[in-house]
Amino acid sequence: MEQENIPEGGYAPALPLAELRDAAERIRNGIHRVIIGQDAVIDQLIIALLSDGHVLIEGMPGVAKTLAAKLLARTVDTGFARIQFTPDLMPGDVIGTSIFDPATAAFTFKPGPIFSNIVLVDEINRAPAKTQSALFEVMEERQVTVDGTTHPVGNPFMIVATQNPIEHEGTYRLPEAQLDRFLFKIDMGHPGVDEEEQLLLRAQEGLHRMDAAQVAPVIAPVELARLRQLVFQVKCDAKLVRYIAEIAQATRTDGMLMLGASPRASLAVQRAAKAVAAMQGRDFCVPEDIKQVLPAVLRHRILLTPEREMEGLRPDEAVARIIAKVPVPR
Repeated sequence: MEQENIPEGGYAPALPLAELRDAAERIRNGIHRVIIGQDAVIDQLIIALLSDGHVLIEGMPGVAKTLAAKLLARTVDTGFARIQFTPDLMPGDVIGTSIFDPATAAFTFKPGPIFSNIVLVDEINRAPAKTQSALFEVMEERQVTVDGTTHPVGNPFMIVATQNPIEHEGTYRLPEAQLDRFLFKIDMGHPGVDEEEQLLLRAQEGLHRMDAAQVAPVIAPVELARLRQLVFQVKCDAKLVRYIAEIAQATRTDGMLMLGASPRASLAVQRAAKAVAAMQGRDFCVPEDIKQVLPAVLRHRILLTPEREMEGLRPDEAVARIIAKVPVPR
């Protein structure tokens, strides 16, 4: 690609990306007012927000998964709802239900919490398949159908879900069709020693330093819509489009996998890579943008064969092997 050879400092993007980079920095700084470290996690949340995608955050208890989702929502001046998934949660508790009104002798639809803009689904794997199915339509089509009537959700609309990787009592495996609807699966680990020390020192200053309420909105829905349109206009060269397709195909033919990536995954890689490029001030993608987002896009969409799982192979390791096999375009 010719654009890759432009010397540093001598390139001016055709798109007004300064506004996007400034907005991303404001969101990042807002979240960092409460969360110390977790830079990669925060950047992935911002990439997903700019890419108009849903996110699944997985991590051990107490690493601030829920807090990160709440803080992301607070930086956007829009609606927020939290749904705590439990085994007894019903679909109507999520999407709403029709209630008979005696005054009009007709049924009136009462929307559920899913009709907010940024929705935190906490411990998503604690609800059974019947409740999970309530999310299928809204995650993909941004609408809910109840009693034959379709109700569109608001704009923006984003689901940020959390789950715990170690507890299996009272949990259910998410269906592959639902996992495929998440743009990213973000692995959130423990902080380092220095970061945890800063956290402890901040806690001694008072609980208000760790309260999400101290984070104010820094971006309006209208601005977010404009920034998403800028991301859409970022160019992905034909060679890179082919590169994405070849990686997706490789996941479907590799013997260590029993389930490969879907075409929806390829689209997700392209969208997310464009957001990465835009956040770095470029109006074109490079192979590194694609490589950066591949683990988060693919780790929840592929299934290892039982033999590979018994050998201890992890999805991220499988993705790395596949990336290494596919030639990078020049």
